[in-house]
Amino acid sequence: MHDHAGFKGRIDEVLIGLADEEEQALLGLNVELTPLSEQLRRSLARGKRIRAAFLYWGWRAAGQPDCEGVIRAAAAMELVHAAACTHDDIIDDSRMRHGQLTAHAAFAAAGQRSTALALILGDLLMGYAGHVFTSCGLPGAYLARTVPLWSTLLRETMAGEFLEVLRTGTRPPLEPQVAGPLVAESLEVARYKTAKYTVERPLHLGATLGGGSPALLDAFSAYGLPLGEAFQLRDDLLGTFGDPARTGKSNLDDLRDAKPTALLALTVAAAGPDDRRLLAKLVGNPDLGPEEAASVRELMERHGARQQVEDMIRERIGRATGALDVAPMPAEARSALRELAGTAAERSR
Repeated sequence: MHDHAGFKGRIDEVLIGLADEEEQALLGLNVELTPLSEQLRRSLARGKRIRAAFLYWGWRAAGQPDCEGVIRAAAAMELVHAAACTHDDIIDDSRMRHGQLTAHAAFAAAGQRSTALALILGDLLMGYAGHVFTSCGLPGAYLARTVPLWSTLLRETMAGEFLEVLRTGTRPPLEPQVAGPLVAESLEVARYKTAKYTVERPLHLGATLGGGSPALLDAFSAYGLPLGEAFQLRDDLLGTFGDPARTGKSNLDDLRDAKPTALLALTVAAAGPDDRRLLAKLVGNPDLGPEEAASVRELMERHGARQQVEDMIRERIGRATGALDVAPMPAEARSALRELAGTAAERSR
């Protein structure tokens, strides 16, 4: 069994070291940058380090040994994630993440210009990601192989975020026949915003660093895309049905914002006219409270949408793990990736 706790500790050590270095550098410029330094440290102190793990095992699957250089390269993925979360929380006006105030909420609580300062923090984190990756200590020829992939990862992530913003905030339609396209649109957002930068591209980056074959990269796409979609579908379920005490974030935000999730589209498709009118009234209402949210959840349960999403997750995990069976990689890497598939998609927070 893969020692993920030990791996996480090694990634945390890199990120804590970065926070220490940058605190000195920032405060050396001006002590008024203390709030930025503090939020930088908070942003790096949390997370399951799943994206780092996928890069690491992409490297190991290419037949490369464990080394500190790849640990540092893997840590860069967590900086990309921290940057994306910081910007995502601003877009959604999410107040809590991992049971703590988000960056813009913390800046606001201190009486500061919250959105502007959090945007700067997100940009800084993304800049650090590139620095940590390129200074990881692996040979320059290895790093050069990944330049196109790094650009692709950032392009796809921003595209997914952009598409979600375009498709968020509208009331659910009353016509059930449009639900099919809405499910497809939701999965498209999931593919670009989450599946690729969470699973597929970290694996590709690790494998490319390690000189992996085209066949290995193809296998990682066959594994990573369905698993990444399952990860986002689980996130959608937790965003509506999750216990805030466990998830560390609100279970009202997705409904208030009318996030274009497969869960919502499937509910619309199965609901009758009266229930669709109720959905149109409640979902997307910024004043939606716990009682109204409970009514929406009851509709999602009664019309089978929650179970359908669970079935979609199960089917995608099956496809992902099936792709590992024929992938050309060492047995240890195959075992670790099979274990990570369960960790990524079968979680409660």
